[in-house]
Amino acid sequence: MTQPSSLTPDDLILVSVDDHVVEPPDLFEGRLEARFADRAPKVVRKDDGSDQWVYEGTDIPNVGLNAVSGRPPEEYGVEPTSFAEIREGAYDIDKRIDDMDANGVLASLNFPSFPQFCGQIFNNVEDKELGIAVLRAYNDWHVDEWAGAHPGRIIPLGLVPYWDPQLMAAEVRRLAAKGCTAITWSENPEKLGHPSFHNAHWDPFWQAIEETGVVVCLHIGSSGQVVITSMEAPITTMLTLQPVNLLQTAADLLWSPVMTRFPKVRFALSEGGIGWIPYFLERADYVYRNHKVWTGSDFGDGKLPSDIFRERFITCFIDDSFGLRNRADIGIDSICWEADYPHSDSTWPNSPERVFSSMTAAGLSDAEMHAVTHQNALRHFRFDAFAHRPAAEATVGALRARAAAAGVDTAPVPRFQRHEPPSEPLTLLTLLDRASHPLLDKQQEEAPA
Repeated sequence: MTQPSSLTPDDLILVSVDDHVVEPPDLFEGRLEARFADRAPKVVRKDDGSDQWVYEGTDIPNVGLNAVSGRPPEEYGVEPTSFAEIREGAYDIDKRIDDMDANGVLASLNFPSFPQFCGQIFNNVEDKELGIAVLRAYNDWHVDEWAGAHPGRIIPLGLVPYWDPQLMAAEVRRLAAKGCTAITWSENPEKLGHPSFHNAHWDPFWQAIEETGVVVCLHIGSSGQVVITSMEAPITTMLTLQPVNLLQTAADLLWSPVMTRFPKVRFALSEGGIGWIPYFLERADYVYRNHKVWTGSDFGDGKLPSDIFRERFITCFIDDSFGLRNRADIGIDSICWEADYPHSDSTWPNSPERVFSSMTAAGLSDAEMHAVTHQNALRHFRFDAFAHRPAAEATVGALRARAAAAGVDTAPVPRFQRHEPPSEPLTLLTLLDRASHPLLDKQQEEAPA
């Protein structure tokens, strides 16, 4: 029987495998060769006071992409329109470390914002020479400056030029040589107008992933689509169904040739939650036992789909008591924690208390708490946070003491203008209208239905 934990929230060491960076306006300054310098993405201030990225003559709205941490909860659905409306920790690395300290978070992996979750904005540009130059400049900034400014605090994450598998492979190797152990890609490349996971088109990429041991992170929404029931449905319908995107991805990959042809490739189901996994694995095993002969399915060595999943997939949760109670069916070694800062699902700045409550309710032992909160993440992403800070100075209590000494303020800050709550539930149509990205329109038109 599992022994109850003797830990407190202050004793935890937290590593988040899913947070987000809002790219600063000066990101590309001095990072591109002269022939591309004038065409680099840049932030412009509009007449209405809003800030927008502009790339190849196209305005890209939603500069903050749901960066609402530090705002009152009633304003979570209001997209920031300028950097002045965003908490500085979203785009300033020194302030980010302050906010991590205030939340008791030792280390964090950060997904992109304006380029989209797997760099669609850079990949969709017609001039591919410009596209690869901008993408590599972004990666260099992320690894060298964003992650490099405070060693041991930011787990670097790279983008790949998915329009060309050979270029993808080259960028994976280049990033790995820089110490980057994770890349972000699409949960369903076919939805982006490219071949599916089942196609040998991607073999050069998978080979590079196998050689380097880089983790492939697949974030919900990285296909450019979400699971919806109706355009007229409330936004809460979509928010409830969000993990279904990655349930579909898990099934797609689990039955794909990648599992047998590239046995060392590992995937992180980023922001996918974990509560759905026990039934998913039970169903996959049932399907395999009942249908493997006539479908030609064979995992070899007497293994079941659930065995392969536990070996190859990294999972994560924000606040998921049901999943934690069923950790044995998921595989405790695969489970990681996430804060999702600075998005509206985030538990910042009360993450330690929230996750501790969920773990305690689920009856996790000390060892299981340590595995879920930091040990699994540091192992999977090969990140040695303790090379720069001893464990005693990495706890929630120690980091929050640093934040308090630095005077970090976590009080909610409202918008400059009064927010009027909606008179009726917001619909998906409203959300999609707010989240439009002109450079993605062509991609959506060409993608399969």
